[in-house]
Amino acid sequence: MVFIIGQKAAHAQTLQLTSPDKNITVEVEVKDKVYYSIKADNEPLLNNSFMQLYVGNEVLGSNPKLLKKATSTINEQLKPVVPFKNTIVNNNCNVLALTFKGDYSIEFRVYNDGVAYRFITRKKDSVAITNEDAHFGFVNNDSSWYSPESSFFTAYETPYAKAPINNWKENKMSTLPVLIGAGDYKLLISEADLYDYPCMFVKPDGDNALSSAFPKVPLAFAPKDDRTLKITSEADYIAKTSGNRSFPWRFIVVAKEDKDIVENEMVYKLSRKTTLTDTAWIKPGHVSWEWWHGARIYGVDFKAGLNLETYKYYVDFASKFNIPYIIMDEGWSKSTIDVLHPNPNIDLQQLIAYGKQKNVKIILWFTWLSVENNYQTIFKQLADWGIAGAKIDFMNRSDQWMVNWYEKIAKEAFKHHILVDYHGAFKPAGLSVAYPNILAHEGVTGMEQNIGGGLATPDNNMLLPFIRNAVGPMDYTPGAMFNVQPEDYKPTWTNTMSIGTRCNQLAMYIVYESGLQMLADNPFNYYREEDCTKFIAGSPVTWDETKVLAAKAGEYVVIARRKGTQWYIGAMTNHEPRELNIPINFLGQNETASFTIFQDGVNADVQAKDYKKLTKAVKNGDTLTIKMVRNGGFVATTAAL
Repeated sequence: MVFIIGQKAAHAQTLQLTSPDKNITVEVEVKDKVYYSIKADNEPLLNNSFMQLYVGNEVLGSNPKLLKKATSTINEQLKPVVPFKNTIVNNNCNVLALTFKGDYSIEFRVYNDGVAYRFITRKKDSVAITNEDAHFGFVNNDSSWYSPESSFFTAYETPYAKAPINNWKENKMSTLPVLIGAGDYKLLISEADLYDYPCMFVKPDGDNALSSAFPKVPLAFAPKDDRTLKITSEADYIAKTSGNRSFPWRFIVVAKEDKDIVENEMVYKLSRKTTLTDTAWIKPGHVSWEWWHGARIYGVDFKAGLNLETYKYYVDFASKFNIPYIIMDEGWSKSTIDVLHPNPNIDLQQLIAYGKQKNVKIILWFTWLSVENNYQTIFKQLADWGIAGAKIDFMNRSDQWMVNWYEKIAKEAFKHHILVDYHGAFKPAGLSVAYPNILAHEGVTGMEQNIGGGLATPDNNMLLPFIRNAVGPMDYTPGAMFNVQPEDYKPTWTNTMSIGTRCNQLAMYIVYESGLQMLADNPFNYYREEDCTKFIAGSPVTWDETKVLAAKAGEYVVIARRKGTQWYIGAMTNHEPRELNIPINFLGQNETASFTIFQDGVNADVQAKDYKKLTKAVKNGDTLTIKMVRNGGFVATTAAL
């Protein structure tokens, strides 16, 4: 790591910071603004990028006066409470801290897989942040994948669009993260350590450039319906906050190989770590979920619906396959507003006791507004009832008020040992690092989008490991047993379909990361497909080690994950059939393992439910051939099934 004082002009200063492996170089120029550029392996990636923070009447970063610079190195091993990828995270970077006149600093960190920066202020009292400029100027922009939005009010479930930045849809901005194709590299842009501040959006800003956009602070609300408040007035600032604080990290994952995007743990490394010590009660796991198929069970001797007999059926199913949770979604309570009293057709206390006998706990669904309206009592009541978790839905905003609300709820839920699954939610940005009871965010075009329309396509799904899931746990809700190819898809809530093959669905349990991994389909279908169900329910949801064996964003991915001594492999492809020859290099030297394999059947390109199960002995150094039909998948495990 080095820094160099340049001689370009008497008032200009140029500094350099390199990654620990010397591959990534950041050059910082202190001129009329604080500019930075990024090179990887001497290939220019960003140029003339800059940052400014508007604090009251000041613009931090405008005509900056550098007072002091300091460099340091971070090299530590971190152990996540909930390891979505690895039980040990290596946090190794070089740091450049620049202190400026005006009581503020800008800190840069350069990792082997990316770059991050943040503002730090030392102002007295509270301050109003009226805007922030985060400008990303790309040297090359061949393509980008983004979520087009026209409003800050969004469910964060928009399918990805693909276009060079200069060709983004008119008047559209994007939620984060966004993925940028830049020459030989891909760049993933997002944020971390987001507290007391709004989420950042990005929008085109001149040739091959993106700049930031932020929702303003809401000042007044009016009721709109049972799950939404209408903002009736806004402030002229994006945040009112402490003047003595660090602001969110803006980071860029720099990947020569697409697999490095999937493997990155930038959000975890950059976000403040938990100070909570009582975390042994936090148990990630699989969840049986009734809403995706409308609780339309069959093959039973009672009338299906939101009643005690139906939910006992879900408990029995979960118990049989050692699934630790069921979700009771919309309809469990007397109304979506009155969540202090259960639906009278459901004896909730009897069901909780029944689940306890069968080692199955219950998670309840709420609108965020019902939680807010009962904030002082709801989590204590859930704990008193014996409820394990809350699925909280329809926030659909990410202004400062709502970002703070997420933390308020996570804190209160933790106090009463309640797990949290945020739906209608923005992407993870570090809160679950501090509050590990947050096991999943939605913020994805998930499989529920196939109830009324086929938005959860294999092509969009193949971007998720490289964009949305690359920044944190994701509640996609996989597990469909009614699998079709695109030409056979039709919307229905009785026999809800997935687009893609059975093995494509199975692979999601290895490829996708979530602390609450749903089984979205009808239990009767899982009973009928017991081999697949045993694989799904037996697969872990947290991992000791993750290795991406092959990957190309939007096209295919092959991931190997280890839990204890057992290995799991998951592979997925887009609309193209694919044959991949994958070297097996993660077993011990001279080790041979017996893999149980589920692969696309010979007719799966037409009949998507077709699969073949087989066993195969594989030793370290072998090449494993993975064949997938269009919209297909592949899984293998050394675990006993």
